[in-house]
Amino acid sequence: MAPAKKPTAKKAAAKTVVAQQREIQRKVDVQDRKAAKHTHTPKPPKPPEKTPVQAGQRRQPQNPMPAQHLQKPGNEYELELQPRFLAPGYKGSGKLKGMVAIVTGGDSGIGRAVAVLFAREGADVAVLYLDEHRDARDTKKHVEAEGRACVIISGDVKDPRFCEAAVKKVARKFGRIDVLVNNAAFQLHTEKLEDLTDAHLQQTLQTNIAGYFHMARAALPHMAVGGSIINTGSETGIFGSKRLLDYAATKGAIHAFTMSLASNLLERGIRVNCVAPGPVWTPLNPADKPAEEVAEFGQGSDMGRPAQPEEISPAYVFLASPVTASYISGVILPVMGGPRG
Repeated sequence: MAPAKKPTAKKAAAKTVVAQQREIQRKVDVQDRKAAKHTHTPKPPKPPEKTPVQAGQRRQPQNPMPAQHLQKPGNEYELELQPRFLAPGYKGSGKLKGMVAIVTGGDSGIGRAVAVLFAREGADVAVLYLDEHRDARDTKKHVEAEGRACVIISGDVKDPRFCEAAVKKVARKFGRIDVLVNNAAFQLHTEKLEDLTDAHLQQTLQTNIAGYFHMARAALPHMAVGGSIINTGSETGIFGSKRLLDYAATKGAIHAFTMSLASNLLERGIRVNCVAPGPVWTPLNPADKPAEEVAEFGQGSDMGRPAQPEEISPAYVFLASPVTASYISGVILPVMGGPRG
């Protein structure tokens, strides 16, 4: 009977983390409401200051975005405007044929879009996620629709034991691990450093950078020459962010970790790279910002709108494939809609 208790224990641990995240969010929301009372009445969303740029195969949504505030950790199915992740114009050509990939935070947003394109390129995919079960099942459905196998595993990347157990499960099921995408993240703003609680700080640090260490350390014994690790960084790790002090710091650390690990693994033939996106329409920001700010999300970028996940995911395919990136390692690839995001 002992093995049957393990999934229950993991689910309980994930729910505990969700409760912790929501308590941190509750306190920040209270601070936001107090600040709003002492400043001014909330104004309607500002009209875009410039014409948004549409440079892809199909026209993408632009501002105003839905004025919506989600509970942490943020469910994609609850978003009023569903993120676009299917990339219908993208045709697979076997760039990852026969490979096995792990994507953390793969239930939604960029992670979901990456999982789908990896499958379209011929990879089986393991999706690791916290507690967003419905989103994870949806991702699995779309990966399998591409003709590849998918396993979904719930747990907390802050816990090194979970990371080790999840990686071993994937290795047993598929017999190998070729690509690790570190993508899970926690983001929540604060107006002042003095408002950043220890619980908030540790949630960000342990998820965003320690979790990347845990996953890479667990995966490496199962990776061989030709394997790759791709980390998700951010424009905030390059330019900083005055209201995302802890988040931006972790993204800068991820960039440094990427370059350092790339050097460390060079002789083993395992490449390490990083994608640094600008604003992307995923549950992450509506689960952070007040609704009125979400409506304006991304309009300050060079393209005047947020990216959709399907506009980011091809960069991960490029870096993962030995066909396209065999001589690329230690790179921070900005996908920000312009030179300054």
